[in-house]
Amino acid sequence: MTEISTVNPLTLLRPRRKVEGISAILLPFVASGEVDWPSFEAHVERTARCGLTPAVNMDTGYVHLLDAELQDRILDRTRAILGGLPFVAGAFVGDQPGAAFQPDAYLARMDAIARRGGTPVIFQSYGLTRQPGPEIVAAYQQLAAKSDRFIGFELTTDLAPFGAVYDLATYEGMLRIPQCIGAKHSSFHREPEWERLVLRDRVRPDFRVYTGNDFAIDMIMYGSDYLLGLSTFAPDLFALRDTYWEAGDPRFYELNDQLQYLGYFAFRAPSPAYKHSAAQFLQLRGWTSTSQTHPRSPSRPDSDVEVLRELGQRMRVVESREANRE
Repeated sequence: MTEISTVNPLTLLRPRRKVEGISAILLPFVASGEVDWPSFEAHVERTARCGLTPAVNMDTGYVHLLDAELQDRILDRTRAILGGLPFVAGAFVGDQPGAAFQPDAYLARMDAIARRGGTPVIFQSYGLTRQPGPEIVAAYQQLAAKSDRFIGFELTTDLAPFGAVYDLATYEGMLRIPQCIGAKHSSFHREPEWERLVLRDRVRPDFRVYTGNDFAIDMIMYGSDYLLGLSTFAPDLFALRDTYWEAGDPRFYELNDQLQYLGYFAFRAPSPAYKHSAAQFLQLRGWTSTSQTHPRSPSRPDSDVEVLRELGQRMRVVESREANRE
């Protein structure tokens, strides 16, 4: 087993690196509580057009609150919109504390995604995460035996009670599964992600560490790619920021700062309410007709709208100023 010592993050800096960006798609709603399909479809298309890979049926898309039929409708519409372009989607199995791991239920969701051309992201569950480390690895191996490719997922309990951040031995076991092409890391802390990058570089350099740290979106500077909920607010500006990083353009830093301010505000406690912040922000941008969320999802106060408006204006000022310099 690989041993990891204290990490010096300066040794991990990867300037001028092409970043792989995956952006979780917010599922918008209209006042009646129905899905706002036109806004959803436009956002999937917009995200792909920006050069980011859309991720549907993720936490940002309320996957834990959707039945399988609605998840499949979302997959069908995503496939139709993208016309063969890549996308990823959450494979979610809802359960309760004390439940056993359910491989057949996972495989059914993974198959539904793969048949439509997507790559599954393995959402955690009580049955998966409450096992000892070796059994967690064995569970992933069981899924891998009947899958061509998938993305793993570590999730802080700040976002979901069934989530878990694995110890490094368990993470290495997952990393060594060929069908697991990468893993989203959502601990909301830098050090464990730096440790994963060191481990990745030593053991399997082609493995993708997708940061899910909406409080540190600059983790791409150290070799992480990303699968973020925050990027659904502004896939166009995230794509521009990524272009600046690849080009070694110092404009990266100010635009990243503005996006990070948005992340700090939107993901404050209770963190799951960021989805309402996203709906408010997308409505301000004219990309949705309402700021409705799923009725079982936590909400933000209306007073947040003016703060979001100012944050959006600041980002636009940065974008406009830099465009005029070109």
